[in-house]
Amino acid sequence: MNYNIFDKTAPKMPKPTKGTGFCKLLLSKASKDMHEPLVPMALPALAAHLTGVEFMYSDNNYYELCGQMGHLIGPSGVGKAQLTNLIEAIMKPFRDHDAGEYDKLVDWTRQVKTKGANKEKPERPEVSFWFPPADLTNPAFIQNAIALENQGGRSQYLNLPEVEMADNICGGHKQVSHLLRNIYDRAQAGALRATADGVSGNPVLRVNMTLSSTPGPARKFYKNELFNGTFGRMVFSYKVRGKRSGKIPRVGQFDEEFCEKLDGYLERLDGNKGRFIIRPLNRLTDRLAEDMATLADLADDDVLFEVSHRALVSAWKAGCVMWIMNGQVWTKAMGELVEWLVYHDLWSKMQLFADMLNVGADSLTEAQRRGPKNMLDSLPGSFNEAQLEALRVQLGKSKEGANKQLNVWKNRGFIEYSAQTGLYSKTQEYLGTRVQDAALVQKGSNATLVQKGSNATLVQKG
Repeated sequence: MNYNIFDKTAPKMPKPTKGTGFCKLLLSKASKDMHEPLVPMALPALAAHLTGVEFMYSDNNYYELCGQMGHLIGPSGVGKAQLTNLIEAIMKPFRDHDAGEYDKLVDWTRQVKTKGANKEKPERPEVSFWFPPADLTNPAFIQNAIALENQGGRSQYLNLPEVEMADNICGGHKQVSHLLRNIYDRAQAGALRATADGVSGNPVLRVNMTLSSTPGPARKFYKNELFNGTFGRMVFSYKVRGKRSGKIPRVGQFDEEFCEKLDGYLERLDGNKGRFIIRPLNRLTDRLAEDMATLADLADDDVLFEVSHRALVSAWKAGCVMWIMNGQVWTKAMGELVEWLVYHDLWSKMQLFADMLNVGADSLTEAQRRGPKNMLDSLPGSFNEAQLEALRVQLGKSKEGANKQLNVWKNRGFIEYSAQTGLYSKTQEYLGTRVQDAALVQKGSNATLVQKGSNATLVQKG
């Protein structure tokens, strides 16, 4: 594990290099402090350009790349509006298409108004909007999904600058959970019902979506969605408030030169069809799945383990998008970015919702409200079972689970037992990874991690 999601410092994104040059382009107009928060949010928009493409995941099933959802969260004034500007640049071809669809509706409305009351009215044309407005209502959303399915199955993309706007699309907040899960799973809308004009359709939902909000509304929005799968399906990107500064962040203009370079990537996305297997990406996914189990064992937290499953799938989909944009060539840098996306998502979730990821959080002690944490780090170098039991009780867990947790840690090579002293000790393998994590946090951008097999070496720059 190259990142520590339990730390207050955000995982540092790898620098854009071979295979991830699109990041450098996309971020060239953003202020430097918004580079890392914007990358996870740009990928759902890019993926919306894909139609008729499927990839095999590590479970041997093929999946489309729709259903990608991201939520950018940060205090007021940190620069979240930059996401909308970037999205508009990525979605320019969609805007051009939708302008023609609006013209069809305007012409139809004009014809209806010119017909007398006893005259036969022209049928409403079937129009499909690729980038609908943010104030889309639920009936219009379903109607648009039907049209898109009839016209080849293209994804519609939604960018909601306020999280509450999702309630309109879902038909009310009580329906948010059901619809968002259907979007992620590319399921049918569940919207088959009788209307005055006949029976409405039940289309497959091919949707990509991004949202923005401050932390308060986000916590309120997901309060009742933490344990039903909705929370895990959403990718989060958290931007903390930086130091007070009198300098105004500099942003660039999405000029013609930028758009020409971006068009090269979009053409690759629009031009791909068929089924693909990216074997290096799937091998990486398998390794990261082991890392996710390790994280959950260190915290002895099932919720963290369940949430990590979908964080991994979301990052895998992002890797598929990168592969197409790079001309169907996989690079080491792309794998590093995929890994970062997994940990950045989990880190964002822990920063924003850790205190809410305990059932009955309203009655928990302050120690319990801190959420998942690495319990082995909280213990001394040598310890006994009673010390772990006391720590578990402090964190709101049963002390009866201590023996099982010790066995898991031993099997993973984190600790070893001495029959002479009756104590458990952290292994050199485990301590090496923790020294690495601490050094990365301390050195920041002045340290580079060089991976060698199962070991890691910290190389100091300068």
